[in-house]
Amino acid sequence: MNVSYEYYRVFYYVAKCGNITQAAKMLESNQPNVTRVIKTLEQNLGCALFVRSHNGVILTPEGDKLYAHVKIAVENILAGEEELAHSKGLQKGIVSIAASEVALRCLLLPILNRYRRMYPGVQVKISNHSTPQAILALQDGLADIAVVTTPLDSSDKIHVAKIREFKECAVCGDAYASLLETPLSFSDMTKIPLICLSTSTKTYAFYTELFTRHGLAIRPDIEAATADQILPMVRNNLGIGFVPEDFLSDTNENTGIHRLKLVQEIPPRSICLIKNKELPLSIAAKELEKMILHSGNSFKNE
Repeated sequence: MNVSYEYYRVFYYVAKCGNITQAAKMLESNQPNVTRVIKTLEQNLGCALFVRSHNGVILTPEGDKLYAHVKIAVENILAGEEELAHSKGLQKGIVSIAASEVALRCLLLPILNRYRRMYPGVQVKISNHSTPQAILALQDGLADIAVVTTPLDSSDKIHVAKIREFKECAVCGDAYASLLETPLSFSDMTKIPLICLSTSTKTYAFYTELFTRHGLAIRPDIEAATADQILPMVRNNLGIGFVPEDFLSDTNENTGIHRLKLVQEIPPRSICLIKNKELPLSIAAKELEKMILHSGNSFKNE
């Protein structure tokens, strides 16, 4: 049986109101049109759906059975339309972000602060990952976008947009203050206790490749689980480490931290926005993507 949804929608409002005139107002129609639709629906279904009463119309037993099903369908559709309308206005929605720690601290936090103030109804979910883990979450559909640091593995399934560059520096604690007198080479650093991120991270791969270029092997004495752990370890004189220059902007955090002079410069790295080419972004995610890309333009203009 091929009955138009619009007929069921009219039936729903007449049954809900119990009055054809009131239903016509809610449907922004008129009484003759609503009456015509109900008669056509009754003809198609082969039974009477309403009987007239002193106050309007009431459902027949057949109409009551139909209304039990139509009510669920129409109200679900109305709820879906309302949810989409809220999403378009960014009054509701969910955005899932997979972010590496450096990307979160050096780029994403102020953007998310501004985004939440602009769209407080949108729920933002952040998962903290290494770059490989973030890309995997993106490819598995567990994140809408990923914000990570280079180096990263390319794939024909992901789109990568470079947002900004950042530089890293070598730091030490008070016990290693004598190292501040002369610039250190990478060779010098292999003779000093070294703190690095774990071997599963792209940061470790970056420094492995950097030391290899100078004919050296990197052998960390301590592997930190996160970049945030490196400064406290350095402050407590467990060794020297590499951190983004942005991490040194907090005076309280940097008490007892000294920046080392180096003979060879550490090449800059990049923070990138990644999205899955095969999965379209929601309206809320597109707006966040736009804000992140715009921040990249701001860095370029500085």
